[in-house]
Amino acid sequence: MSVLDKIKALRDKFPRAEQQLAEYILANPDHIRDMPSQMLAKAVGISQASVVRFTQKLGYKGYPDFKFAISDSLHHQAPAVSSDKLHGEISLDDTFSTMSQKLLASKINVLQKTHAINSQTSFEQAALLLRNAKRVLLCGKGGSALVAKDFSYKLQKLGTAALAETDTHVQLANIANYTVEDVLVVISESGETPDSVKITEQGAANGVNIISITAYGANSVARLASLNLYTVADESSARLSSILARNAQELVIDTLFILLTQTCPQGRKKLAASNKAVDTFLARKR
Repeated sequence: MSVLDKIKALRDKFPRAEQQLAEYILANPDHIRDMPSQMLAKAVGISQASVVRFTQKLGYKGYPDFKFAISDSLHHQAPAVSSDKLHGEISLDDTFSTMSQKLLASKINVLQKTHAINSQTSFEQAALLLRNAKRVLLCGKGGSALVAKDFSYKLQKLGTAALAETDTHVQLANIANYTVEDVLVVISESGETPDSVKITEQGAANGVNIISITAYGANSVARLASLNLYTVADESSARLSSILARNAQELVIDTLFILLTQTCPQGRKKLAASNKAVDTFLARKR
């Protein structure tokens, strides 16, 4: 994940002074490559020590490493989709054409950001955990529960014993008997939904391998997880339900499903058998 993607994902969670620094960096990444830390601090109106601490918070040893990461990020940066109007700005007065264009632009924006923020290594490690799991329990509340159920169906087609339950009591009853041989997948945009946190805590206490799918940054679910995958959704979209959050989550689970299909010959055989059974049933009904 590039440093610019990290900053974009975290900027609303930074303290005010660091938010100003983040905004300056995102607006002037080309200049940062040639700016000493003292100059950057003066431009933003903060101390040099604050600049160094900011870079360390992002996971770099110091400012020189941070500048190198900025250069690398700019070198690999993909062209952005041109759109100033995001999903949360849709109004009741918009025409159908305007509304649909805004919605399409925001969906593309969210998918691109979610794709950029997750590494290939993280996906491959998550796929390995799922491929070797004896059982998989998927946990999500609200809109995330729909994504969890969808993923459970996909995993079942690959022959995985996957269960997605919305009732917290049932989830707790199941996870209480899970072990290191099993996997818990927790899908939560905030990573702070009380029920999801409780399930994650129980899974961690049992030594269960936990894959979290949450917004980027520190949150209770991600801290307890063995492996983190991230989603990016415009927070203002909450005004028109969790459409964008689900889009981002679905990209993550679909990527995992396809990766599992590509890397597991036995899974492909079971997927083919599942599809054949459905096709045979439908043919008989015609």
